[in-house]
Amino acid sequence: MSSGRRTCLVALCLVCLGSLTWAGCEATSSSAPATPSGKTGWKVACTTGMVADVVREVGGSHVEILQLMGEGVDPHLYKASPGDVSILATADLICYSGLHLEGKLADTLSRLSRSKLTCALAEHLPKDRLLNSDSEGSFHDPHVWFDVSLWAETIEPVRAVLEKLDPAHAKEFAERAAKYRGELEKLHAECTEKLASIPKARRVLVTAHDAFRYFGRAYDIDVKAIQGISTEGEAGVKQINELVTFISEHEIKSVFTESSISERNMQSLIEGCNQRGHRVARGGELFSDAMGKAGTPEGTYIGMVRHNVEKIAAGLK
Repeated sequence: MSSGRRTCLVALCLVCLGSLTWAGCEATSSSAPATPSGKTGWKVACTTGMVADVVREVGGSHVEILQLMGEGVDPHLYKASPGDVSILATADLICYSGLHLEGKLADTLSRLSRSKLTCALAEHLPKDRLLNSDSEGSFHDPHVWFDVSLWAETIEPVRAVLEKLDPAHAKEFAERAAKYRGELEKLHAECTEKLASIPKARRVLVTAHDAFRYFGRAYDIDVKAIQGISTEGEAGVKQINELVTFISEHEIKSVFTESSISERNMQSLIEGCNQRGHRVARGGELFSDAMGKAGTPEGTYIGMVRHNVEKIAAGLK
């Protein structure tokens, strides 16, 4: 199928989905189906791997996860396919990160929230713990999962929406939520200890885009990036040159690529440093907006965080 025909098909599906939403406007986001539609449990559509992992940990065998975005996928740029539209339309529950992370899906998710049971995990977080994405404070930085203690706060809204979906298993959801929260509390302490071992002067993390601000605040790391919070805009020569100057002057030894972001800008940065007479190494690939491959340790939230922390600690010491 040509890209033009595919785009038209997606657009038609979205229009139809919007029409269905308005036709069912008597329903609200608190509505829940009477029985599971999945063969192995309630069908829960999740946008990112991080969101899917929370739902999986709390819901256990009572949920069937339908994840839209897999490894290496940038949620800022992700566009819904006809298959995604079908998944969203037929799911018993839709869970997404929110705070405009899923930029091109935002309107669709907002429309669906009027007629289907939905949960935007990050939008339940305390506002005083969110970082602004610009100087005017128009939007919040959506990359909240990089502070493990903050991401742990999304467990409760997931537990609450699953209880609404399936009251019969409320006790089990509560028990699983408490267990997972305990695991994340231990992970947060582990990250704090590991990163504190890096000499203070070397705690400068340079990445492809500005996704690690919560990480920097939580674990006392100075964060620099080539691109801004969203990857929709291209990095300019001026931004790269300014970062080259900073890295060279501060003698930073390593920079880090991201699994969901092209390495092109990072390569330009490294070459610019070399031309200044400062050799900078690749500290490794970090998982930022997407987790690792399913079935691997990095394909879970806890495994992803541990991978990142180990790479950063080794690269900056």
